[in-house]
Amino acid sequence: MKKGLVLEGGAMRGLFTCGVLDVLMEQGIRFDGAAGISAGAAFGCNFKSGQIGRPLRYNKKYCSDPRYCSIRSLIRTGDLYGADFCYRELPDELDVFDRKAFAENPMEFYAGATDVETGACVYHLCRDGSDLDFRWLRASASMPVVSRPVEIDGRFYLDGGITDAVPYAWMEEMGYDRNVIVLTQPEGYRKKPASGLGVMKLLLRRYPRIPEAMAVRHEMYNRQMEEISRREREGVSFVIRPPEALRIGHTEKNPAELDRVYHLGRWEAEKCLPELLQFLDQ
Repeated sequence: MKKGLVLEGGAMRGLFTCGVLDVLMEQGIRFDGAAGISAGAAFGCNFKSGQIGRPLRYNKKYCSDPRYCSIRSLIRTGDLYGADFCYRELPDELDVFDRKAFAENPMEFYAGATDVETGACVYHLCRDGSDLDFRWLRASASMPVVSRPVEIDGRFYLDGGITDAVPYAWMEEMGYDRNVIVLTQPEGYRKKPASGLGVMKLLLRRYPRIPEAMAVRHEMYNRQMEEISRREREGVSFVIRPPEALRIGHTEKNPAELDRVYHLGRWEAEKCLPELLQFLDQ
């Protein structure tokens, strides 16, 4: 039996996931592998490095810093979330990411990003928190239109959630047969068709596969939600999700709101802890 952890994205809804993961770390719960998409990768990597509270801490401190996330950053650099600040200065200097602990933890950690030419989600095994790993984390969380495609080994990538919102099926294909899935939307949520596709086609005309994928993204997502609910009913997967819509902005600037969503995640994890331990021990 291989125990897996599957992490949905969702921008600042990812603070819910951080609350869940911190409780799991405090309880000493371990997994053989994990796969994260977008915020699930960018925040979830701290589970492998064992840094309880780190994503909440730096998000609360820098959420209003224009270097972190701002229209100014988008205009000046092409990235709403400043790439150099978020993926170099912050983890290297301001709130140091523990690369040594990350590398020494035997849990496999995968980040998924969408290849802009093929429209397929590609997964990278992050081994040691290297610059290459951080390029994949950045790519996984690079939202179309407000982010530049991230170049890695001659190919270009954007947000993994465009083509694989919740990578439970990929984890199962990798042999993980006891998966805990952390979602950032409540039970029954279904995504609506994307708006502004005409503008997206114009802005991303060099990468037609991305608007094509965005046009059917709601169908992919809703199908995944139905499959996840079925797996949950059958006891194949264990799902942790918010009890209600989190109602937090994608670029939330209010530290109190970030704290609220984080503590909702903690509350949900603590509430389901006995059932979770039973699931993992079966």
